[in-house]
Order: sequence, then structure tokens, then C-alpha cells
Amino acid sequence: QEKMNRQIFGASKNKPSQTYTAADRYEQFAAEKPDAPAVRWHAREWTYKELNDRANQMAVAFRDKGLTRGDTVAFLMDNRPEFYIAVLGLAKLGVVASLINTQQKGETLKHSIERVPPKAIVTGSEHLGHLKDSYPHSAAPVLVIHDEEFPAAGDDLKDYAEDITPLIDAADPQAYDKAWREGLVAGDMFVYIFTSGTTGLPKAAKLSHVRWLNTGDGMSALLEFRPDDVFYCVLPLYHSAGFMSLTSMCLAVGGCMALRRKFSVSNFWPDVRTHKITVTQYIGEMCRYLMARPEQPDDADNPLRAMIGSSIGMDIWERFKTRFDVEQIFEGWGSTEANTGMTNVDQKIGAVGRVPNKQMSNIRLIKYDLEEDTHIRNADGFCMETDDDEVGELVAMILDLPDSAAGRFEGYSDPDETEKKILRNVFSEGDAFWRSGDLFRRDADDYFYFVDRVGDTFRWKSENVSTMEVAETLADFDGLAFVNCYGVKVPGTEGRAGMIAVTLKDGASFDPKAFYGFATDKLAHYAVPLFIRVTTDMDMTSTMKIRKVDFQRAGYDPARVKGDQLFVKVDDDATYAPLSDETLAKADIAPFEAE
Repeated sequence: QEKMNRQIFGASKNKPSQTYTAADRYEQFAAEKPDAPAVRWHAREWTYKELNDRANQMAVAFRDKGLTRGDTVAFLMDNRPEFYIAVLGLAKLGVVASLINTQQKGETLKHSIERVPPKAIVTGSEHLGHLKDSYPHSAAPVLVIHDEEFPAAGDDLKDYAEDITPLIDAADPQAYDKAWREGLVAGDMFVYIFTSGTTGLPKAAKLSHVRWLNTGDGMSALLEFRPDDVFYCVLPLYHSAGFMSLTSMCLAVGGCMALRRKFSVSNFWPDVRTHKITVTQYIGEMCRYLMARPEQPDDADNPLRAMIGSSIGMDIWERFKTRFDVEQIFEGWGSTEANTGMTNVDQKIGAVGRVPNKQMSNIRLIKYDLEEDTHIRNADGFCMETDDDEVGELVAMILDLPDSAAGRFEGYSDPDETEKKILRNVFSEGDAFWRSGDLFRRDADDYFYFVDRVGDTFRWKSENVSTMEVAETLADFDGLAFVNCYGVKVPGTEGRAGMIAVTLKDGASFDPKAFYGFATDKLAHYAVPLFIRVTTDMDMTSTMKIRKVDFQRAGYDPARVKGDQLFVKVDDDATYAPLSDETLAKADIAPFEAE
């Protein structure tokens, strides 16, 4: 609790009414430590003064193109210094950047751009081509910022976009006037960050200046980061892990950010050594990729001190830490729009955090009926907290404190989507809690363990099956790179049967009989998957979250999974047999029917 109090204090320093914003944070360090390294990109290093001067030039150029305080722009760019600089330049004008997932195409990209109608679209030249292909009739002017590695093609610019890089180059950084953002306060919008869209179209979550500042100040105080720390960003900056979490922590202490365009297994440790990285953000799958590489004699020879992230998995946690000699792995839980969060500060294996004194936290775990997909309420109509080791949904009280951002739920651009995330009359008439949509278990010592997403856990043979538990357990089978677990409907049965999609490590082959023995030994009988799909293409988001929707729709229908191998569990033969009409009949399973 003493450690958590440091975070509480740090996260309460900034008030919604203050005029000090994210732009002021950059300007502060440009004045206090102008020659200190701010960003490293390949062989180039930007100082705080250079970064701030270039941001001033961008602010001047954006203003020349008609952007003013209160406007919103759609923003598409890879991880590179210009991402920081352009977003900062917009913030200096009080213009809000809507950070678009650069992997989106077609209707999904169009949806994200139009979710928050933009005054302009700002894109790096590296994405101009696919932007034009997916969104050929832009209702807003398209402003292009040059990328040396991926310059814009002339045909893409013609009658569609304007390269404003010459305008930026010609701008005088001293021409920027802070009065251009006069009236802007920390409670105002900084950026929109979109949800990952694993279960539907992405939603635009609001992120204010004060929430961004408090995230960094709180987490850096909790984890004791220092000005000489070098932070490594390989996760997309358009996502909350890269921009809201890691970036704000780096800027809280005036550290240096080393950027890579995207995560690279082969370049990860060389980058760590070259740039003397001490802190990085992770996603569990990223750690699995690194663990899947053959061991090297110098694996532990690196300066990496701390990793912050989520979903590393109990099966590799200790092995990863030992192999690469990482002093601290801070597993945590949160989300883009959450009004709360947890960090496992004492690194208890498997836990995402602890709430030793719930009077100091807005987090509660409430009973949830998985079969009926609803919260369990008592005779008075109120929700009930779970017992020790009982699975429930995590909710967080929405607070409305005078000039405080603590516990505030900023919501989405769409008020209807915001309301869907609020649960009312939880413990008393008129109260309101944010719904996480995540299922947790809390032990007797108040450690929290993530179980699954609401809707991912399924019922089979009258038992609840956690897709995460199944995936983590089976990932230990030799030769598997990734395991995706989900439930599929089987005609004539209740609930959903377990199915997994797996990818193999390089050079590995799948042994169905050995896998049967492993699965039946490690899992309860009802949790052993009925079907297996061996695939070469695991559908992942750009932040390495595995999508399940398309796999569930395809089910075990051979016509829908062409090119992949399908297996069905045949208990009589103690193996998984290649799926066919004959093996389905032997397992007493009806052919797949689309829902």
C-alpha cells in the first residue's frame, strides 16, 4: 500500500482546471534540459530542444492550413519521431489528434476516420497510398508529412493530398505563439485512442491532457523511473500502451524514448544493447515470440531493468525473467478507456495486482452469471461482491470529485457507447460503476488474477471453461508457437465445445497423439478441446491481441478453413484424428452448422 500511495499521490498532482497541459510538459523539459536526449531513431538522436523547435514549426504550418483550437484531425503515422512531433505541434494549438490504427483498411478505416469527423487528415507519406485506396473521396483536406524511407508517390498526391513538409521546413520556430492555445486546460481533450476492435468496430476513447499527465506521473512514481532511463517503444503509438502509458511515463521524468517502427524479434535485443534500453512495454505475445527464439549465450547480457505490460502468462513468466535477466516484470491490467488500473508491484507470479485496502481503491469484483450473461443481484436489487477465489466481473466506481481526475470515466466520442459501459445502482441507489467486461478471481490475500473476457469464457458439460487458462496450459506443449482457444457450437448439444487454433514453431510438426496425452493430463476433462485447427496464419491485431471472431465463425467446417488442418478428439483411440465425416461419426459429433 505504501508503494501504491506513491502512485495515488503522483496521479493526483494534475487538476482538470490547470492550464499546464501535455504541450507544457514538453516545453518544460526543452527549457530545463535542452540538450538532453528526447528521442532516438536509428542512428539519430533528437534533443528536447530540437523536438520542441520542430513541433513549433509544425504548429505554425498547421495553423497556416486553418487548424485552430477545438478542431480534430484524423492522424495516421508509423512509430517515428515525427509522430511525437506532429501530435505535440497539434497540441500546441489545442487541436485534438484522433489516432487511427494504420493497419485498418476499407470500411473499417473509413469508420474510424468518420467516427470523429475531422477538420483535416494528417498522414505520414508511408500510409498515403493505402489511405487513398481505402478512402478515395476524403471530405477533409489530406496533409502529408514526409517519410524518408517511404516517400509519397506523385500519383497519390495528385488531386488528393498536399505534402506540407516544405511548409514545415520553412516555418520559423520562434513564430509560434503560446497564445494560440490560450484557454486550453488539462481537462480538455488531448487525443482520441481507438479500442482494438477485437469484438466489433473500434470505438474512439477520449483521453484528456490531465489523464495523460496523471498516468505518467503516477506510474513513474510507483515504479521509480529516473531521468537517465531509456524507454523502448515497439508497440504502436496509436495504441494506449505506446502513447498513453509508455510515452507519459517517459515524459514524467524527462527520459529518452528509443523508437522502432514496429516490433522485431531479431532486432529487439540488439536495440536494447545499442540504445542502452532500461525500460520497455510488453504484450504477452511479444514475450512468447522472444522466448521462441533459440537461446543465445548473451541472452542475459543486456541493460533492460524493467518491463511493464500485460498477459505475459504464468507459463513463461519466470522462465523469461531468468533467461534474459530482467530485474522487474510489472504485470498489470488496464484498458484505453478505464477509470482505474492495477499493477503487480511485488511481482507475484500470475497476478495483475493487489488491492490490500479497498477503501483506497475504486475497484470491486462483483458476482456474474456466465450462463445467463448478467450480474447477480440480491433481493434488494443490488450487486454482490464475490467471495475469495470466485470469478466475477471487475467494475470501478465512477467518481465525480471537485477539480479531480481520480476515478473519472471520460468515455467515448459516442455518448451511447459511453452509457453501455456504465453499470448503475450497483451497491446503492444512484451509484455508477464502469464495466471492464473482464472476469477476474481474487484470492484471500486480495491478489487479482485475470480469467477471461466476458463472452470468451464458455460453458461445456455444465462447467465454465476459461479460454485463457486453456491457451496458457496448452502453450507448454513442445512445438507450439501460439494457441488461440474459443468455443464453437455443436449441433444437438448445450453450451459450446472447446476448439483451439495453433501455429507451430519453425521446423516443428504436430503430433496429435502426443498432444492428446498432454491435454488430457494437464486439463480437466471438460476443458480439453474437442477440435484443433493447425494454421499458419493467426489473426492478430496490430498490438498482438488474438482475434477470435472469425475463427469462431469458421468453426470446424472444412469448407471455411481451406489450407488448414482440422482434427477432432477421438477418445476411443486416445488421439486427435484428421477431421472427416468418418471421424466425426466415430466421435459422435454432428457436422458443423453455421449460426
